[in-house]
Amino acid sequence: MSPKEPNKKRQLVGIVVSDKMQKTRVVEISRLKKHPRYEKYFKVSARFKAHDEKNEYKNGDKVMIEETRPLSRDKRWKIVKLIEAAKKTKQSPAEEINPEVIE
Repeated sequence: MSPKEPNKKRQLVGIVVSDKMQKTRVVEISRLKKHPRYEKYFKVSARFKAHDEKNEYKNGDKVMIEETRPLSRDKRWKIVKLIEAAKKTKQSPAEEINPEVIE
């Protein structure tokens, strides 16, 4: 008998859409699917709860997640690495207003 190779775990790339929970992020995976009859492509998305031990990933970050053992009722994924950080957004118009001008 040869030594058994470890099972290759599934890895997916998605975007963090929620970081409101402690040590948990919601990651949305989007892909294109082809309709069987009409052969038109349409977008399908799935949301997974993934473990983030250090709370280091924020909304909008593009991350890679990997299958793991069940960590809670809903969590079966963990975040492996950051692919692309979220782009910084402009300040809202309310924050740009100078408080000295308004009286």
